[in-house]
Amino acid sequence: MAPGTGLPLPGVGDPGVVMSGPMWMPAEPPTLARVLAWHPQPVPLLPWAAVILLLTYGCGVVVLHRRGITWPLARTIWWVVGLGIIVFATATGIEGYGMELFSIHMVQHMVLNMLAPVFLVLGAPVTLLLRALPAGSGHRGRLRRGVLWVFHTRFAAVLTHPAVTFALFIMSLYGLYFTPVFDDLMGTWWGHNLMLVHFLVIGFLYFWGIIGADPSPRNPTRGFRSVAGPILPVLELAATAPFHAFFGVVVMMSTALMVKFYAQPIPGWHLSPLADQAAGGGIAWAFTELPTLLVLGALVVKWQKSDQRATRAAERRAARDGNTELMDYNAYLQSLHRRTGSGR
Repeated sequence: MAPGTGLPLPGVGDPGVVMSGPMWMPAEPPTLARVLAWHPQPVPLLPWAAVILLLTYGCGVVVLHRRGITWPLARTIWWVVGLGIIVFATATGIEGYGMELFSIHMVQHMVLNMLAPVFLVLGAPVTLLLRALPAGSGHRGRLRRGVLWVFHTRFAAVLTHPAVTFALFIMSLYGLYFTPVFDDLMGTWWGHNLMLVHFLVIGFLYFWGIIGADPSPRNPTRGFRSVAGPILPVLELAATAPFHAFFGVVVMMSTALMVKFYAQPIPGWHLSPLADQAAGGGIAWAFTELPTLLVLGALVVKWQKSDQRATRAAERRAARDGNTELMDYNAYLQSLHRRTGSGR
């Protein structure tokens, strides 16, 4: 039995003891400099994916520029920051030390699931894609029509429904760490990378609907939209907070290891797996504050711009129509005044 864990010590062939596949595993105990040092894996899957996404996004911006269309610089910056965060979490010592320590893994999980997706969504990649792809009814516009068709499918509407994205987002915690799934995925190189991609995709889906920087397959009912109004994204954001907090508290207070992968103490590091697990729970509990503030700030800016657009549109209508609405209202008040005066 592992000391103080109530779990059997992993044996040879147990998930997590032998990592199958090309993975760099650190030999020295962690320090801040070692954890943050540049150290890509032998097969840097996600860093290469980030490079491809950066080049693709850049091509879209260039296409719009050649057409004389200005793409907001802020969106490009957000996209670059989001991809930089992905590289930071997967091409530094965080990746290797995350295979040895639950607390470092939890940092990687939170960064990929809750921080990088926020900046990627603010980059509005879907809007850029639809604007950059050629339009038309012929062969030239086939790809753009295909993308729009996917967005209008029933599957896309269900996948981006608030209840579905909420469930997927929460199950990334409870369904992963409270079941044997985590140990199975961490036992192989492909399983580990699949889990990291899962964090990114689920986080993007969740914040895509909340921030609303891009068109989305979501189609809430008109009645609910009119009642909830702009408060709906805030409610969605707040709904996950108690579940995240509860998960973090449970992990911090647990007296036994929740996953077998980290059950074996690393010789010479003098780190208790149970204490490291408690630190990971604290990270999961505290990390929600930063993404929440970022999303709320993005929503406030979005609402301000929406109000400004509505005000400018009203001013243009008033200038075009000679402010007929105000004149009609004044005439209505005068008619009421005449009726009141004649009734005396």
